Amino acid sequence: MSTTENAIASAEAHSAHNYHPLPVVVATADGAWMTDVEGRRYLDMLAGYSALNFGHSNRRLIDAARAQLERVTLTSRAFHHDRFADFCTRLAELCGMEMVLPMNTGAEAVETAVKTARKWGYRVKGVPDGMAKIIVAADNFHGRTTTVISFSTDPEARADFGPYTPGFEIVPYGDLTAMREAMTENTVAVLIEPIQGEAGVLVPPPGYLAGVRELTRERNVLFVADEIQSGLGRTGRTFACEHEGVVPDVYLLGKALGGGVVPVSAVVSSAAVLGVYRPGEHGSTFGGNPLACAVALEVIDMLSTGEYQQRAAELGDHLHHELGLLAGGGTVQAVRGRGLWAGVDIEPELGTGREISERLMERRVLVKDTHGSTIRIAPPLVIGKEDLDWGLEQLREVLRG
Repeated sequence: MSTTENAIASAEAHSAHNYHPLPVVVATADGAWMTDVEGRRYLDMLAGYSALNFGHSNRRLIDAARAQLERVTLTSRAFHHDRFADFCTRLAELCGMEMVLPMNTGAEAVETAVKTARKWGYRVKGVPDGMAKIIVAADNFHGRTTTVISFSTDPEARADFGPYTPGFEIVPYGDLTAMREAMTENTVAVLIEPIQGEAGVLVPPPGYLAGVRELTRERNVLFVADEIQSGLGRTGRTFACEHEGVVPDVYLLGKALGGGVVPVSAVVSSAAVLGVYRPGEHGSTFGGNPLACAVALEVIDMLSTGEYQQRAAELGDHLHHELGLLAGGGTVQAVRGRGLWAGVDIEPELGTGREISERLMERRVLVKDTHGSTIRIAPPLVIGKEDLDWGLEQLREVLRG
């Protein structure tokens, strides 16, 4: 057996089979490229589901982490540390908000948002205890925890994990009329992805986000934007909501906030919303730890120049132009997305998304499938245009058969 085969066989024998990764074993990575245990190089066109917006082994982020590793990595929130205030202040400023509640993973941020919206509903809006409702969109992906999968419409996410958490109303994504009809006096929040990632990079109809903002403001309901994948430069703006000039009540951030170095997530909002918490009501041992704050502060500095957002916008225009040329030609049914993020629906007779991903892997390009014959493309924002074009040429060759 090869080194790759041995590593995969060992993983299969000793780890739960909750993932079905492509048969490549990565050993090192730099920028937009990864190298496997056999020494073969692959172009990363997934970027850790946007966790690696700034590329692998980004020197600024690695240096920030290394410097903090020599000082202090964890205090717990039982004590203050000297990176925490700067992190909260700078992240709030980046979002145009007032307060930050730091966590670790994206799912933790979503769970925190659910708790926050309910507490706000009871303490501020005056919803009767235990009656709070949150409106979500069908085909959403907000994480894998028990509460989050309770409002998923994906059978794979839900099967055999009940009983499910009540308190959620599911409406079609992009349908303002359905959202309006679902709202009652007990609705405390609308929780949506500005662009649905796992569903296949679905961009809502023009005016939808602005309509959600108007409706929630009118009905005294919190607009919670899950920007865990779409935020921090991916779509060509700092936040995907900006494409419609919208500022939600609450941002949920994660993935790229940790630069692909450490898990960092956050709920960012106003004092009127996050001010509902009192000591002891919510927390996390590792949330807002010194190492996480040091790396996230560097991420915030990098985003503050607008360089990465502009790069994602310009390369994204090129990406979508090239992918658009494939649509309608008998190989690609549709292309969706924004910035350096695309969902590509392959003609089913050419293969499933998994099969297309495997063929691309053989040509040293790594992407990820979702839902049948759809593949997602989301390279690091630092990818070079020549590398991006090379990756797209490999896709064309795969589709030509």
